[in-house]
Amino acid sequence: MRRRRITALATLAMLSLFTLAAGVTVARMLPPRLAALHIPVAAARPVVRAGTVLNPVPAARFPPAPSPAATQATAGLPTAAGLAALVAATLPDSKVGPQLGVEVADAGTGEVLYSENAQTPATPASTTKVATAVAALAVLGPAARFRTSVRQGSDGIVLVGGGDPTLAVNGYPPSAYPRPATLAALAASTARALVAEGRRSVRLSYDTSLYSGAGMAPGWSDSLISLGNVTAIVALEADQGRLTRGGALEDADNPVNFTARTMDPVGRTVSAFADLLERDGITVRGSPSPGTAPSGAPTLASVSSPPLTQVVQQMLQESNNVIAENLARHVAIARGMPATFGGAADAVMSELRRLGVTTRISLVDGSGLSPNDAIAPETLVRTLALAASPGSPLLRAAITGLPVAGFTGTLSANGSVFGAIGGAARGVVRAKTGNLATVATLAGLVYDKDGRVLIFAIMAPQVPGVAMLPAAAGAINAAAAGLADCGCRLVAPSRTVGL
Repeated sequence: MRRRRITALATLAMLSLFTLAAGVTVARMLPPRLAALHIPVAAARPVVRAGTVLNPVPAARFPPAPSPAATQATAGLPTAAGLAALVAATLPDSKVGPQLGVEVADAGTGEVLYSENAQTPATPASTTKVATAVAALAVLGPAARFRTSVRQGSDGIVLVGGGDPTLAVNGYPPSAYPRPATLAALAASTARALVAEGRRSVRLSYDTSLYSGAGMAPGWSDSLISLGNVTAIVALEADQGRLTRGGALEDADNPVNFTARTMDPVGRTVSAFADLLERDGITVRGSPSPGTAPSGAPTLASVSSPPLTQVVQQMLQESNNVIAENLARHVAIARGMPATFGGAADAVMSELRRLGVTTRISLVDGSGLSPNDAIAPETLVRTLALAASPGSPLLRAAITGLPVAGFTGTLSANGSVFGAIGGAARGVVRAKTGNLATVATLAGLVYDKDGRVLIFAIMAPQVPGVAMLPAAAGAINAAAAGLADCGCRLVAPSRTVGL
């Protein structure tokens, strides 16, 4: 034991001597090492001059944009002559057909810089959705939501459609945006409420009375359903009637699913809800039947859509026809007009006039699917100018929701016939696309190379044949890219957009 203690003490003594020696050595080395370090200091004058890393880009190219006065002082307006040359070079009749309509205006000043057939109404296709978006945001407010509910009936429960165009059966994949309300959540809440009342067996009816009239608009054909463009417009519908190849409701927001949609959106939705109730332990007696929730009947459960700003964004990005038609119906309801196609179209047009857009427009639906719709290019420009105005913050989603060239929605690769847009347009054109069999339209905003924001509408209502549609869209894309690269200068005063 004593020998072990002596050994331990000797070892500790040797370690101490080694540590002391190492400390002395480091101390002798430290001053010259510190002297070799160069502590950063600010030089009194430039030491080196860096070369250009990236080409300079005007700060105004990126939001937030400078004030119109500041931009006016640093960048000139494109000229009518310069824009005419651009139109002639990019939009030949051989590609876009006759009756081309174009208007370009300066967003900062409201001046119309170029106009060709801009007062003539033309088939707008899905650029109609810009009008519907602005009207819905103005009437309903950006925070509006649409509620689907289950209410107590006289003999059972009533599933009440609230016109939620984003309602789904089950939750969408985690990457989906916005997140829709689901029948699964509604069934689970309903089951809990019924069990709390000691009820495990009910009769189920459904109420679609929020809307009235035909489910298909004037000018629509059943082929629009079989080609996956739309379903009949009803107040109670899940997954927008989209079906998998196996025939089930899709449970995913897939704008490029062009499988035939259901011909019975209400029946499919009610059947799915009944199955979910059964899964949650509630027996549904008999077959579900149409009915009306009694006035003042208690609400057992409800689910609500995402806020209107998100719904509008989804509509514009995807060019979603079902959403557009539902929003138009809600505008009609809020304005005390019939919740029909005619009432909805009249409500959208009336709201635009109330907002000060008094140029020519004639609608029969809210989505632009009907060839019977007609909007003048100047009307689209004024509607966009209104939504982009600093004085219209409630309408901003009609601008921020637009597809961005080369990146999002119908202006992204394979997003639509306009998906090949690129070049100078990439990232600086934000616009709504529109196309029917022989119609190609584009309306939106673009930052030109001087950082000025231009508002434009390009409408080709008579494309020379269905096979020419891609060429027409490509020509319009080229014109939009040309606007992004435009550096022409103002030589004469122009008229002003009248809002």
